[in-house]
Amino acid sequence: MDERFSLLTVHAHPDDEASKGPGTIAKYHAAGVRTVLVSCTGGEEGEILNPAMDTPEVRADIGAVRERELAAAADAIGYDEVELLGYRDSGMAGSEANANPDCFAAAPLEEAVGKLVEIIRRVRPQVIIGYGEDHSGYPHPDHIRAHEIAVAAFEAAGDPGRFAEAGDAFQPLKLYYTVWSRRRILETHEKFLELGLESPFDEGWFKRAEERADQEDEITTSIELTGYEDVRRDALLAHATQIDPTSKFWFGLPLHEARKIYPFDDYVLTRSLVDSDPPETDLFAGIWASVSS
Repeated sequence: MDERFSLLTVHAHPDDEASKGPGTIAKYHAAGVRTVLVSCTGGEEGEILNPAMDTPEVRADIGAVRERELAAAADAIGYDEVELLGYRDSGMAGSEANANPDCFAAAPLEEAVGKLVEIIRRVRPQVIIGYGEDHSGYPHPDHIRAHEIAVAAFEAAGDPGRFAEAGDAFQPLKLYYTVWSRRRILETHEKFLELGLESPFDEGWFKRAEERADQEDEITTSIELTGYEDVRRDALLAHATQIDPTSKFWFGLPLHEARKIYPFDDYVLTRSLVDSDPPETDLFAGIWASVSS
């Protein structure tokens, strides 16, 4: 592995890393890039969606179960390192969990940013992937806070006057937001109908997609995933409590058909300190030569 090149992702809960860009991570890991996952919470408030896992023993030990699932998913994807920020799942706004003083949303912003800055300065990633600003489709407090700390830490990590106790300053070069393409949803829906199957995408999905149509125009970078099409499936199944293996949404299409549908992960480049002209096909565009020289 050439550790001059590193990619770091910031996710809110265990299982988010499996649904958002896992094929991208697998591809860069295979190319020798050091890949690091930051999980901000332990996912303690996530529902048990697999009936086979809904037992008193699992519920009593849900934090440890989700941590083991995270390790298995990270291994399936190809993460070289998993970092836990150590916060508790905040649950949805207004829930009892959201009032817990140990939850991520209740933590002082500077404290959480400082934890992420320490990881960035130690790992030294040129590329960071986080969540975008628009949370209207899923306003989970932990996703909102994960976005906030990724942006703040990207800016602070290179400033020697900030978080001096977190190590020597290091400036990442690119910050991306991961996005779920409307085109992927549409092509998946159409394939269900073509095969005479019931689509899991109802009118509500397309209404929300239409309301966020401008996000499609913001996509700057698409990573082609030929050879890595099954990574998302394998990583999702590693989250045995979170993911129902009979889910139509994730697994309703025959595998050979699902592989053909929109084999790309999409991103929005939101900060860049190098020259790269979108549309991009490489998160490290503008970086390879500058780091190697």
